[in-house]
Amino acid sequence: YSRTVKRWIRDFYNFHDGIRQPEYLRDFAKRPGKDKLLDDYYLGLEMAKLITLHSKSKHKLKYATFLQRMQEEVMPEDKFTKEQVLAVLELAKVMGLVSCQTACERKHLEIYEARNGGSAANWWNFRAKLLGYSTNDLKKALQKAGGKASGKTQRQMLMHIDKYEMVRTAVIDLFMALGKSETYAKNIADLAKAFAKEMNVEIFDDRNSIPAFLPEVNEKLVNQVRNMEPGRQFQLWEPQKMAS
Repeated sequence: YSRTVKRWIRDFYNFHDGIRQPEYLRDFAKRPGKDKLLDDYYLGLEMAKLITLHSKSKHKLKYATFLQRMQEEVMPEDKFTKEQVLAVLELAKVMGLVSCQTACERKHLEIYEARNGGSAANWWNFRAKLLGYSTNDLKKALQKAGGKASGKTQRQMLMHIDKYEMVRTAVIDLFMALGKSETYAKNIADLAKAFAKEMNVEIFDDRNSIPAFLPEVNEKLVNQVRNMEPGRQFQLWEPQKMAS
């Protein structure tokens, strides 16, 4: 064990800031303890992920993916680039279109089914936990506000309770479909909802016909979201690759 760990901390890795050896107290540290026969170490998430990827384990993809998600979850919002913040601003506008909202939900469902052996049996329970509310919760909230919930969809109820929650929901669906963690997706979605509220983004149901007064939105981004097509906006959220 000790020999293996020493090899790890002396090796070279492709860290996000370049190819280098791990640095003490930055990428790893000795774990304190009395009467230890062997030295033990703490490893940073990025280093742990890189070690996992270098290993010969048959399960390395599973554990590297787990570490990647952990790394995303602890990433503070202040690490968003200026371009990413502007992209969230544009997404907030685009998600006012119901066609974009439903496209994101549909793609998220496809990803969910693929990860669960083609089954969507637990989809609505999973979704309620992810979003923080269920259909019954919305019904109770609408009834408490004096509205009638009978026969209404979640989207119709949200229009009366909190229409900008639809923007948040759509952004969560989008980033979950892009493979991001729940925490990461919700952080971006909360920001998008705040932008939508500040800009007074209107919600338009453009699925069956084009409304008379459509808002000014980025048409390229609209098509990209509707069809889940690769493009500049989505590339902003991909891990940065080091130059060779």
